[in-house]
Amino acid sequence: MSAQIISGKEVSAQVRERLKKDVAQMKTQDPNFQPGLVVLQVGDRDDSNLYISMKLKAAAEVNNRMPDVIVPVSYIFQIVLHSIMEVNENSAIHGLIVQLPLDSIHKIDTEKVTNVVAPEKDVDGLTCINAGKLSRGDLGDCFIPCTPNGCMELIRQTGVSVAGKRAVVIGRSKIVGAPMHDLLLWNHATVTTCHSKTADLAAEVGRADILVVGIGKAEMVKGDWVKKGAVVIDCGINHIPDETRPSGKRVVGDVHYSSVKEQAGFITPVPGGVGPMTVAMLMQNTVLSAKRFLESHQPGKWSITYTKLILQKPVPSDIVISRSCVPKPIDRLATEVGLLSDEVELYGKTKPDGKYVVVTGYALYNKLVVYVVCTSRITPTPLGEGKSTTTIGLVQALGAHMKLNVFACVRQPSQGPTFGIKGGAAGGGYSQVIPMEEFNLHLTGDIHAITAANNLVAAAIDARLFHEATQTDKALYNRLVPLSGGQRTFSPIQINRLMRLGIEKTDPTTLTEEEITRFARLDMDPDSITWHRVIDTNDRFLRKITIGQSPTEKGHTREAQFSITVASEIMAVLALTSSLKDMRQRLAKMVVATSRSGQPITTEDLGVSGALTVLMRDAIKPNLMQTLEGTPVFVHAGPFANIAHGNSSVLADKIALKLVGPEGFVVTEAGFGADIGMEKFFNIKCRYSGLRPHVVVLVATVRALKMHGGGPTVTAGMALPKEYVEENLELLEKGCSNMRKQVENARHFGVPVVVAVNAFKTDTESELDLICTLAKEVGAFDAVRCSHWAEGGAGAVALGQAVQRASEAPSDFKFLYDVELPIADKIRIIAQKIYGADDIELLPDAQHKVELYTKQGFGNLPICMAKTHLSLSHEADKKGVPTGFVLPIRDIRASVGAGFLYPLVGTMPTIPGLPTRPCFYDIDLDPETEQVNGLF
Repeated sequence: MSAQIISGKEVSAQVRERLKKDVAQMKTQDPNFQPGLVVLQVGDRDDSNLYISMKLKAAAEVNNRMPDVIVPVSYIFQIVLHSIMEVNENSAIHGLIVQLPLDSIHKIDTEKVTNVVAPEKDVDGLTCINAGKLSRGDLGDCFIPCTPNGCMELIRQTGVSVAGKRAVVIGRSKIVGAPMHDLLLWNHATVTTCHSKTADLAAEVGRADILVVGIGKAEMVKGDWVKKGAVVIDCGINHIPDETRPSGKRVVGDVHYSSVKEQAGFITPVPGGVGPMTVAMLMQNTVLSAKRFLESHQPGKWSITYTKLILQKPVPSDIVISRSCVPKPIDRLATEVGLLSDEVELYGKTKPDGKYVVVTGYALYNKLVVYVVCTSRITPTPLGEGKSTTTIGLVQALGAHMKLNVFACVRQPSQGPTFGIKGGAAGGGYSQVIPMEEFNLHLTGDIHAITAANNLVAAAIDARLFHEATQTDKALYNRLVPLSGGQRTFSPIQINRLMRLGIEKTDPTTLTEEEITRFARLDMDPDSITWHRVIDTNDRFLRKITIGQSPTEKGHTREAQFSITVASEIMAVLALTSSLKDMRQRLAKMVVATSRSGQPITTEDLGVSGALTVLMRDAIKPNLMQTLEGTPVFVHAGPFANIAHGNSSVLADKIALKLVGPEGFVVTEAGFGADIGMEKFFNIKCRYSGLRPHVVVLVATVRALKMHGGGPTVTAGMALPKEYVEENLELLEKGCSNMRKQVENARHFGVPVVVAVNAFKTDTESELDLICTLAKEVGAFDAVRCSHWAEGGAGAVALGQAVQRASEAPSDFKFLYDVELPIADKIRIIAQKIYGADDIELLPDAQHKVELYTKQGFGNLPICMAKTHLSLSHEADKKGVPTGFVLPIRDIRASVGAGFLYPLVGTMPTIPGLPTRPCFYDIDLDPETEQVNGLF
């Protein structure tokens, strides 16, 4: 009696019909979703084309979509790996199979290539991860290789139970034999694996109830070897001569079909048995992978792990908290938020392309509608309000506790405050960026790059002054355009200068004497130079210096000064740029002085703009870090909030908005009070970025509001007066006038305001309730108390919920002024509407600059007020809401490259000084452990 034939074609057809229904079911969850399969063929393999065509046909039948086929990929090993990595990171692809060449000519490390495939996309089931899981019996958490899986399906079709049966597998390959052994074993068979060197192979085969053969030897197993009634699965594909066929050969299996058929109970034919099932199981694995993806990846939601905080009472120091948390490897965080490997440059493993929150919506970015929220605060005091801490606490609440996609975008701290009086800017308590030592100390060196670029410009200015003063026009020209190989040629930057001068010549020998003079001599007025040297240290003795005192400078001395690096216009350019090309253009437009004839002199005129771009090429890349609870943070740029606009970079915000998706949030921080950082955020940053914020988070504290109510002066390091540690509702209510004014300031821009009351342990319930009540009475969308410093994100969940509600409220964003207005009018609007001044007074230098900049074509730039951050007025000691004052504008300067004019209100030092006892007294390095001590 002949064996019953197990038809792989019929069974595979049934599998494909089931898979079609599975795909249809997935589409009910997401109509645009499709399981995606990529076949990556390495080289031009004729031997695999038939097998690939079978896969293509099956995929199209199951999914109504052909898989993507890359044919051919170069044999070069690195290119193969790169191609695999690209597919690994493509979220639209759920299955990847790699067809490698069979010949030995192309030496490719098969094992290494196979294991580069992401285990969750390894639908061939061949990576060591999937093989290991199969070996230990984790069948529900891996992909089973297609041929063994197909064999098991065929065995099930016979109705023969595997459990308790004796099974023999002939062949031990990684693709068939070894995984077949594991599958039968974990389905409760007693399994023997045989191979070409097995003694008395026929006897072993004769004991098998189930026989699976995949040894690659034509018709090796004979009928008299096989046990009567056994299930025989033949995985062999062999070609033997057959002169009766046109091809001269025919396909046979590893089993002598005709003789075994008479003995066995069930048998698979070759072809038509296992082959179709292999393809069917590949489709099954692809659909399974797609199902897993759909279950774990909700549309628009990150698959991110959060770090659980272990809170301690009392709350330890910031540095102790920072070190108690083990950060995620930064490459893992990058993957979790959707950054591809070629979009990230690792700088160490833990330090480093939605809704937008400035802690002081609809923003259209790449056709994604996102909400934007912005963090600022009331007018700051020496007591501190916790703006950075609130920013981090809020994103931890939105991410780790509310499970929303959220990014924080914060500025990179300057070394000046770190070693001076303020300390770091990583947040504090259980709401901080980690590792906080790296965050506060250099990070990836962006600020040092700005220092180098800025001082290169300063050196170029004084060198040019010196050379023009000591050389004739002809000598100057010959040195600027030197002979090389007997010829003179203009550099591209010099050609740009010629074009701006209206000289349309490219041959240096054709310029007239008048053109040579115009080209070679910038004729800078030394008194008009606005460019300062910079250093990232608080050094008060560099505020005014004399340079050029060496005998080699031949008496060409002049007064100059230093600013702190973060006050450099290059830092402002970095924060406002949108691309490398845009940065190059902005750096070229920076005005450093005026010629004696009244023309602006730029870095492009100096010939240094290209070199600046080279120095800044890495600094333009945002730095990816993380919070204590594992939410992502972009740390990028750190413009001085007094002189510049005091916000983190446009690039970081835009990348973050793209990554969080339409339902996510980006929380970005605005420096100093809402009257400075927030106003500049709206009128400058939003104007250049095109982004529109939807919520403002305004940070307030009981004790800071008490100071605005007339509380006593606070001295750093001294005990707080009793007014700040005991309940005093009258003082607090009086100080809430400052909060009212800052809420009003935010509402000038048509954006809802949420007041975050950062609670301290000395605050009473009545005091906290009073602030929340008064905030809502004066127009805040909501006001909530927060305890994120002591509790992390859990302490800011109410704030997160309020922000989420506010982001859904109607918003009518608008700028405060039209940039086409005259310069004085724009300054007056800010002074009156934001500061509460009666009017402005343009002092003589300022009036002269208004006329000069208007004449030079800079009158339509936005305004970036340089004023004290400690008061709404120009007088730092005027707390609360000063009235009845006229705002004096003593000078106006131009940051043309950054794209704004900055009026100087009163005396404004651009480099802080060190206090009697700076922070550096406490900072040291343990030489044994290399641990930083005493930082915070």
